Amino acid sequence: MTASPASHEEAAIERKAYLIGGGIGSLAAAAFLIRDGKFAGTNIVVFEGSSALGGSLDGAGNPESGYSLRGGRMLTTANYECMWALFKTIPSLYNAGKSVFDETMEFNETYPSHSMARLIDEQRAAVRVTSMGFTMQDRMELLKLSMTDEVKLTDSRITDWLSPGFFQTPFWHMWSTTFAFQAWHSAIEFNRYLHRFMMEFSRIETLAGVKRTIFNQYDSLVLPLETWLKKQGVHFLTDCEVTEIDQTPSNEIFRVTAIHTKHQHESGLTTVNTNDLVFMQNGSMTDASSLGSMNEAPKKLTKEDSGGWQLWEILAASRPDFGKPEAFNNCIAQSSWESFTVTLKNHEFFDLMTSFTGNEPGTGGLVTFKDSNWMMSIVLAHQPHFPNQPDSVQVFWGYSLFPDRVGNFVPKSMDECNGEEILRELNGHLRIDPEIMGSAICLPCIMPYITSMFMPRLPGDRPLPVPPNTENFAFISQYVEIPEDVVFTVEYSVRVAQMAVYQLLGIKLKIPPVTPHDKSLSTQLEALIKTFK
Repeated sequence: MTASPASHEEAAIERKAYLIGGGIGSLAAAAFLIRDGKFAGTNIVVFEGSSALGGSLDGAGNPESGYSLRGGRMLTTANYECMWALFKTIPSLYNAGKSVFDETMEFNETYPSHSMARLIDEQRAAVRVTSMGFTMQDRMELLKLSMTDEVKLTDSRITDWLSPGFFQTPFWHMWSTTFAFQAWHSAIEFNRYLHRFMMEFSRIETLAGVKRTIFNQYDSLVLPLETWLKKQGVHFLTDCEVTEIDQTPSNEIFRVTAIHTKHQHESGLTTVNTNDLVFMQNGSMTDASSLGSMNEAPKKLTKEDSGGWQLWEILAASRPDFGKPEAFNNCIAQSSWESFTVTLKNHEFFDLMTSFTGNEPGTGGLVTFKDSNWMMSIVLAHQPHFPNQPDSVQVFWGYSLFPDRVGNFVPKSMDECNGEEILRELNGHLRIDPEIMGSAICLPCIMPYITSMFMPRLPGDRPLPVPPNTENFAFISQYVEIPEDVVFTVEYSVRVAQMAVYQLLGIKLKIPPVTPHDKSLSTQLEALIKTFK
């Protein structure tokens, strides 16, 4: 059940909206409520359990103790219809008179992506990728998978459809590290990625379609949006955990009546009136993240150490239409990887990498050490990567898909290593003098649920943005179902938020459709040619 189109405009000034979670999805929902729902910003409240907004799009630190990024999502212009449409309306914080979109596009015209060292082998040589490495069997199996209906892919893994040799090809090394896929992940998600990013298939070795923001994604995307929302009067309550949601007694219709919170050790209760709306971010891919240091490895945490999944589990226990969180958070070994952020006090490492790869910082992509036991990759962004970063400091980011494996140069699994040991492993792959990293600060981060949205699933495991028989409630996260689109993208969070706001308010404006690049004959031909190289 949703409000009628007429009523949402009449009541918008008085109605309130409560958003549970302060990630990019909630921030986007708040913007759509104001821009298209005619809500007063002062009638919107965002509850966030941590001290900062932005969810997984984070970025923090300083040159003295080091900067930290848990990760960054890949961006393109061809596939991010809802996201860029939103950021065309959000002013830049760094270029007066320009939108975030304009600013980003101009930046990428100046620093276009074209990686010349996407893969590095065990001899510290850049692999010249002239072939995807497919056998005819690989091609036939990949074609069969890409043409199979999702109904037949249900709950299956990528390994159920592709032979072992496929996972040793240059294509898989590049595709899996670009999008963070593991061989045991969902065949449905892999299939969706093949279609959604078919344009990137033919340029996967250069990542020429990737767009980057002028700084890290928190400062470039989250902070401008947060600033704009604050100017509209939106209330942000950080360090405020939502512990419980009250609902109407009826088991047929779900309507939120109150929200229980804990803020600075004090319990609170917010009454939700009849016309008010509630949007909830169900699940969290960065829940239970743990940061290490140069001397200590990150702690291994689970959802029991944090509250990112608890509320969804409570709600879903009595309502099947609210999905099954256990489908995504029950196997940390299959959804975890580890990232690290390195802060340097000199330019020597960046100069070495520029000479080695042929790419100026910000123009290359992931540099993946394909023979690394950890499957380690690093990326050197354009500097500065933080607005407060001095000219004498440089920052780069890296991650590994297999943190539970013993290193090639450090006889420990990555998840047992501190920052100094991770740098030692990296130095080994690059064959460089450890003194180059002598003053570096490496901050590792374990994320036990980072690819949990890729776990194999059954129909109904992910709820719809507005589940059946709900009156004033919607889910906005990476764990809701949108046909054709792909999770683990900023676009997914923004699209879900727009769909939820429009449906609850009965807004008739058109949501940008998913662009069917995979239906383009030229794109299909380019992908086919690439497959046979």
